[in-house]
Amino acid sequence: MLIERRMLRSLDPLLVFAVAGLILFGLVAVFSAGGSSLYYFKRQIVWTIIGCGIVVACLQFDYRYFGRFTRLLYIAGVGALAFTLFAGYAQMGAQRWLQLGSVPVQPSEFMKVILVITLAKHLEQHTFATWRDMLSPLIHAGIPMLFVLLQPDLGSTIIFGSLWLGMVFVAGAPVKQLAILTGSAAAVGGAALLASLKGWVSLIKPYQIKRILVFLDPYAYRYNEGYNIIQSMYAIGSGRFFGKGFLAGSQTQLNFLPARHTDFIFSVIGEEFGFLGALLLISLYMLFLWRTIRTIAEIDSRFGRLLIAGIFTMFLTQFTINVGMSLGVMPVTGKPLPFISYGGSASLANFAALGIIFNVNMRRRKIHFS
Repeated sequence: MLIERRMLRSLDPLLVFAVAGLILFGLVAVFSAGGSSLYYFKRQIVWTIIGCGIVVACLQFDYRYFGRFTRLLYIAGVGALAFTLFAGYAQMGAQRWLQLGSVPVQPSEFMKVILVITLAKHLEQHTFATWRDMLSPLIHAGIPMLFVLLQPDLGSTIIFGSLWLGMVFVAGAPVKQLAILTGSAAAVGGAALLASLKGWVSLIKPYQIKRILVFLDPYAYRYNEGYNIIQSMYAIGSGRFFGKGFLAGSQTQLNFLPARHTDFIFSVIGEEFGFLGALLLISLYMLFLWRTIRTIAEIDSRFGRLLIAGIFTMFLTQFTINVGMSLGVMPVTGKPLPFISYGGSASLANFAALGIIFNVNMRRRKIHFS
């Protein structure tokens, strides 16, 4: 085994505690969401065991070693996204999946981690002196973003854009330039949405437009597209302060709450464990994110800081999107809650990202041998 015991002892115990708490919380939530069936729970245990194996594998090598394979990783990731557009299969209006034997795989989930690694290497020696210096990292992230947008997967596109923003900010990009680019992207997106709503062009898929309209007024679509978010808000609200109790949530156990093991698993927690349970989950996430970002201040390696910045932003964005859509304050985009929601591709990608966090964290200080 290549891991020195002294390095393992340097792992942040609070970070490990937060992750362990989230994983256990997730298993309990998936068990409850499955109702009388243990199908999802058993599979989630398998994904968790495999994920822990991925974490251990990631710890065997110094994280700088990952930088040697960035070109191969990038080509493989973008190639998989392109292949998905031609040979993948559609589900819920988006062509995001490849079938490998009996196992469905979502390449965009793994591309998030790949983009963090490859963009960190790209930015390691990069400086920002002029506007032209923004071009190469923008193209680097823009190519996979374009393929994901074409699937279409707006949620993943937002996550890709967010981690790019977080990483170039830590790399030293001027705030003024980032503000102008972000504002321009928001303006273009708003114009595309308005043009699609007016029927002038078809830049946005009809089901995506409907999701925006449902977000603005879910009760106007309560019997069809708005049903999911209404049931989610009912479930969370009915949990009140202490919750209805484990396996006692009516919305969950009577199958009123849709996608309760994936997209709306936060609603399961809110209903059965109440405000206290939801607060505990959010507190574990905040502890996890705090201890993750704290690593940046303790490490000398620019590559390591950029890795942490990208993964921190990725997890923060996914957490915000999932909880926001469960509460009805953000449109439904179908993004799972990391370490909590059921899923194969998303779970394994999250564990790979976790392995990188642990790797950087345990090597954040120089080890002196007496």
